[in-house]
Order: sequence, then C-alpha cells, then structure tokens
Amino acid sequence: MKKLFTISFISLFIFSCDSDSNLMEPLVCDDGLTDVDGECTLICDEGLTDVDGECTLICDEGLIEEDDICVMDCPDITCEEGSVKLWCECYNIEETDQLIIIDSGIIGRIPPEIGELINLTHLRISDHNDIIGEIPVEIGNLTNLTLLNLSDNNLTGSIPVEIGQLTNLSDGLYLYDNQLTGSIPSDIGSLVNLRILDLDSNELSGLIPSDIGSLVNLRSLDLSDNELSGSIPLEIGNLTNLTSLSLSFNQLTGSIPSNIVELENLNNLYCTHNNLTGSIPSGIGNLTNLYILFLNDNELEGVIPSSIGKLDELDQIHLSNNQLTGEIPLEIGNLTTLQSLSLYNNQLTGEIPLEIGNLITLNTLSLSGNQLTGEIPVEICNQGDSTPTIGNNQLCPPYPECISQEDINSQDISNCP
Repeated sequence: MKKLFTISFISLFIFSCDSDSNLMEPLVCDDGLTDVDGECTLICDEGLTDVDGECTLICDEGLIEEDDICVMDCPDITCEEGSVKLWCECYNIEETDQLIIIDSGIIGRIPPEIGELINLTHLRISDHNDIIGEIPVEIGNLTNLTLLNLSDNNLTGSIPVEIGQLTNLSDGLYLYDNQLTGSIPSDIGSLVNLRILDLDSNELSGLIPSDIGSLVNLRSLDLSDNELSGSIPLEIGNLTNLTSLSLSFNQLTGSIPSNIVELENLNNLYCTHNNLTGSIPSGIGNLTNLYILFLNDNELEGVIPSSIGKLDELDQIHLSNNQLTGEIPLEIGNLTTLQSLSLYNNQLTGEIPLEIGNLITLNTLSLSGNQLTGEIPVEICNQGDSTPTIGNNQLCPPYPECISQEDINSQDISNCP
C-alpha cells in the first residue's frame, strides 16, 4: 500500500511538471498579432481601433477619414471659379487679404491651395486648432505676407526653404508649439524685415544658421526647447535691435560669444539648460537695459564679472548649476531692485559680501552648494528674503538669526577657528 501511494505521488508530480511545462511554452502568433494573456491579440497604434481584425481610424461625428487622418466633412461645398476651398470655407483668390482662424477647432492639413491666396498679408491659424502634416511648400507663394502664425498645432516635417521667399514678413513668424523637425533653413536669413522669430517648443536639430545674423530688425528671437546643437553663432552680435533672446533647453556647446555684449537693447537673456562652457563675458555690464539674466544649468567657468553691478535694471539673476569660481563681487550690492539672486551649486569661494544686505527687494536669495567661507555678515538679514538659503558651504559661526537651523547644520566648519 505504501509503495502504491509513492508511485501515485510520483505520477502526479510528473503530470504537474508536464502541465507547468506546457503553460511555459510561448504562444506563437501570426504577423501583426501579440500574445496578451495567452491570446493572440491585434494591438493598434494610438488613435486606431480594432474593427473586425483590422486597425481602423474612427473619426468623431462631423469628421471623415481622408489619407489616414480625420478631416472636416464638407463634401457638398463647391467654390466658384476664382475661389479656393479651405476647411469648408470658400476664399476669393483676388480679394482675400487676411485669413485668421483662432481657437476654431480646425482639423486637417494645410492644403496646397492656400498658396493661391496671393494677396494675403496676414495668415494666422493657431491657438487650439489641430492642424497636422507638413507646412506646404506653396506657402512660399504668399509673398505679400507680413504675418505668418501657425503656432500651437501638430505640424510635422521640416520648415520649408520656400519660407525664405516671404521677404515682406515683418510682424512675425510664429511656428512655436508644433512637432517640426530638421534644421532651421539658412534661407530664413532672407527675412530681413522680420521683427519676431519664434520657433520654440519643436524638435528642431542641427546648428543655428549664421544667416540668422542678417535679421537685423529682429526684436525677439526664441529658439528654446528644441534639440539644437553646436555653438551660438557670432553673427548673433549683429542683432542690435534685439530686446529678447531665448536659446534655453537645447544642446548648445561652446562659449557665449563675447560680442553678445553689443546687444545694448536686450531686456531678456535666456540661455539655460545647455552645455555652454567658458566664462560669462566680462563686458556684460554694457547690457544696461537687461531685466532678466538666466544662464543657469550649463558648464560655465570663471568669475562673475564685477561689471554685473552696472545692470541696475536687473530683476532676476540665475547663474546656478555651473562651475563658477572666485568671490561674489561686491558690486552685486548695487542691484537694489533685484527680486531673485540664484548662485547655488557653483564653486564660489571667499566671504559673503556685506553689501548683499542692500538688496532689500529680494524674494529669493540662494547661495547654497558653494565653497563660501568666513562668518556670514549680519547684513544678510536686511535683504528681502527672510529665509535665505546658504546651506552646504564652509561658513562659520556665529550665525545671524535669519539663517535656518537646517542650513547651519549643513556647514562644513572643520576649518573654522
């Protein structure tokens, strides 16, 4: 009886192992199908639905599928001769001088027929529309345009070189908040009357073309939040009418061009979150109209120029997360309208200047993560930030009353007397 029980147990064990082995065998599915919980299943891309075993584009009411996208359904509209149909509307080729469609829920591509509206001076299709596909090359036919705004859509592909034919553009070229790829065409340098160029928040790559230095009438240049690489071209120094320059959140390398200090009309300078090296130009004090100076999150070295004290219009200085060395210049105490001073995570040395107490309008003072030494001047409590952050330095007691216990505890006092 005992032997029979043993044999039965072994048989049951072998059967169980065989069953487990069968369960472990991978399921082999036909092309296009995927094993999901032991069943071959059709997995469709985003926006497609499995209909009878095929991935199908299902459009909302009022839309139809056309060339694998959902577009507005207006099959009964026929335009008269001399007009073109764009998104269920007819536009007279000779008479239409402005086409402005804002926040209207337009869905579909920009049809090439738009290039027939040769008298257009303003073309704006932006703000919560859903324009997809590429910018048609026919846009280059609209040579009377003074404004082109296709921002805040889902445009893909590259910026067509034909855009360089729009030499009357003056009020602005806005292509921000799309999914444009490829490089910035050098032909953009032909737009010599342009005052605003805004290409931020795309996926543009490659170099900033030196031809951009031909746009001598630019007031604002925004190339931020792309994938641009290489150095900032020296020709940027030609843009002496610039009031705002934004190059942040790219992959730019090399140093900040020294001739950037010739942009004396500049109010805002944003070059954060790149891989910039070298030093802050010593002549930065020439930019006497500067209101915002953001150079943080780079690999900048050298000292903070003392000429920074001439920028008495400054509201915010962000130089954090670099490799800056030397002392905090005494002249920084001249910036009596400053709201924010962020110098954290550098390699700054020496003592905190007592002149920092002059900055009575500060909301933010951050000096943490440096190699500052000596005693903290009591004047630091006179500036506007009631809880300045100075942690992770080598500052010695006694500590002024406005310094937090956390910041006190984080000091390396091994070299203090």
